[in-house]
Amino acid sequence: MFTSKPAQIAFSLAFWACFAASSMALFFGALVLWLVTLPFDRNGRALHLYSCAWAASYYYVNPLWRVRVSGHRVDRNRPYVIVSNHQSMGDILVLFATYLPFKWVSKASVFKTPFLGWNMRLNRYVPITRGDKASVEKMAAACRAWLARGVSVLMFPEGTRSPDGEIQPFKVGAFRIAREAGVQVLPLVLDGTFETLPKHGFVMRKPSHARVHVLPPIDVAPFATHEEAGEAVRRVMAEELARMRRSPE
Repeated sequence: MFTSKPAQIAFSLAFWACFAASSMALFFGALVLWLVTLPFDRNGRALHLYSCAWAASYYYVNPLWRVRVSGHRVDRNRPYVIVSNHQSMGDILVLFATYLPFKWVSKASVFKTPFLGWNMRLNRYVPITRGDKASVEKMAAACRAWLARGVSVLMFPEGTRSPDGEIQPFKVGAFRIAREAGVQVLPLVLDGTFETLPKHGFVMRKPSHARVHVLPPIDVAPFATHEEAGEAVRRVMAEELARMRRSPE
């Protein structure tokens, strides 16, 4: 059905209409769960798992999409700075399908989106305004606070979506936070979303066969600088992405 531009547009319109309608309904489920669990679930783990199921459901029910998670088994009771490459808007759906516990660092503007953004606020995910130094410092402080409470944070060290699907240079923020907090970095490598929801586009070009591979945690404390730590992690992730592409499903 993706052989023509009209088919792509029609499918995309149907998807976004279903996304909007379901988000409205699922947000009220999230609100009820938040109210019920607030007294005893201080870190919001139950609501986050609900949000994972919400996001991943779009892959589960879409006959043209599939997602596969593989790799290292993570100690879910230990906090990490989780880092992932960033190919498209579809990445969040894929990363939530890992069901890993984390607080997602996202653009502040996304938190204003009806239902989806409101759910992010309920989850106490971490907003950031790119280019705003005060916002960056506030984000880093929030991440350190969550890590101190034993909760992982998830960041895109590229800072924005890749223009070509390849891993771009990393910013040092994630690695600075990990080193200052004394926690390991957990790299996630994803592939298969770039052509589905490309940067600056809402029209899905082709079916999505997404994969996310969980690499073993990396201790970034021994590196001399945050930059060296980031480059070492980026190199490991780039090698894994190349391996994944040599070994398709």
